[in-house]
Amino acid sequence: MNWKPFFDRLGMNGTRWQWRMTRWERNLRNLTRHGTLPDGSSLNATYIILALNLLWFALMIVKGAAAGHGLTTLMRPSGNLLLDFGAQVWYPLVTVYGEWWRCLTYAYTHAGLIHLGFNMLVLYQVGPLIEKEIGTPRFVTLYTMTALTATLLGLFWHPAILVVGASGSVFGLIGFAVAYYHRMGRAGEALRNFMFRWAIFAFVFGWMVGADNAGHLGGALGGATFGLLLPLSVRGQRASAILFIVLAIGSAAATVVSLGWQIGTWFR
Repeated sequence: MNWKPFFDRLGMNGTRWQWRMTRWERNLRNLTRHGTLPDGSSLNATYIILALNLLWFALMIVKGAAAGHGLTTLMRPSGNLLLDFGAQVWYPLVTVYGEWWRCLTYAYTHAGLIHLGFNMLVLYQVGPLIEKEIGTPRFVTLYTMTALTATLLGLFWHPAILVVGASGSVFGLIGFAVAYYHRMGRAGEALRNFMFRWAIFAFVFGWMVGADNAGHLGGALGGATFGLLLPLSVRGQRASAILFIVLAIGSAAATVVSLGWQIGTWFR
C-alpha cells in the first residue's frame, strides 16, 4: 500500500514513513506465515515464556525471604505464598470471589525448584520444536489455551484443591504434537513417537510425585484437539493466519493482565 500521500497530508515525512510501513507489513507477513522476522530470526515465544516462569519464581523467592521464610521457599513455598503468586483454587477464590486471573497465573507459579526445573526442562526440549513447526502466533495461542483447558478439568475434578505449575500447558504441547504429527503419516512418525515418549515419562513422573493429573489430562486433551483441527496445508495455514495473530495477541494480553492483577493484590 502507498502510505506516502497519507503521511504527507499529515505534514510528516511521507517517504520515511512509507519505508517504515513497508517494513512493518513485511514483518507481519513473515510473522503470520512462519513466526519469523525477515532476517529469519524467531520471536522465540518459548524462551520468553520460560524466562517469565523463572522471573515469577524468583519474585516469589524474594517475597518469601522478605517475609522471613528464608531459603525454605526455594524448595517448598508455603500455601499462602503460592496463593499470593496466583495459585488456582476454583472454589471459593474463582467461583465465589471472582479471582478469574488465577486461571492463567497458576501456570506461571511453581511449588519449588524441582517442580519448576522439570516443567522448564520439558518446555525447553519440546517448545522450540513445536513453535518452529506451527509459528509463534499459533504456539502462543496453543500454550495459553491448554493452560485454560487444564484448569477447566480441575474445576470438575477437584475444585477446592490448590493447583500450580506449567505442566498443564506442557502436556498441552505434547498432546498437540502427538495428534498433529500423527496426521502427517510416515513423515511425522518419528516426531510423534518422540513426543509420545515424553508424555509417558511426564505422566509417570507426575504420578510418582503426586502431581495434578487432572491438569495434565485437561492440557493433553486440549492440545490434542488443537492438533487435530489445525490446518496442515499451506493454504489452510494462510487462511487462518490473521485469526491466530488476533488470538495470540489476546492470549499475551490476557496473560500480562492476569499477572499484573495478581501483583496488584499485594498492595491491597
